[in-house]
Amino acid sequence: MILTAGQVHEATQASRLIEGLTLVSLIADKGYDNDGFRAQLAEAEVDVVIPPLGSRVAEIDYDKNAYGLRYLIECFINKIKHYRRVATRYEKTARNFLSMLALAAAMIWLRDIP
Repeated sequence: MILTAGQVHEATQASRLIEGLTLVSLIADKGYDNDGFRAQLAEAEVDVVIPPLGSRVAEIDYDKNAYGLRYLIECFINKIKHYRRVATRYEKTARNFLSMLALAAAMIWLRDIP
């Protein structure tokens, strides 16, 4: 997880998030559709599943079935927001807030272990 300021879009950190990872495919929403990020993924031979922005002149094809799996991430974010301390951002410092995010994520992960 990487924290950004509230007014900064998370797509600005997309390259940092995938650094050092071995990816087969990457599923993201339209906000991550930019030529630089797509070129970086193509260079790493990653299958890109990002729908094109409406402002694109040329239509870019993507796997709509694979894109449907994105709901798993949306559900995870929703589960994190159930932790009131995270949702209301009681923590004053970024370090403490990131720690609470990690703790909430671990609690969600532990809940799914049989």
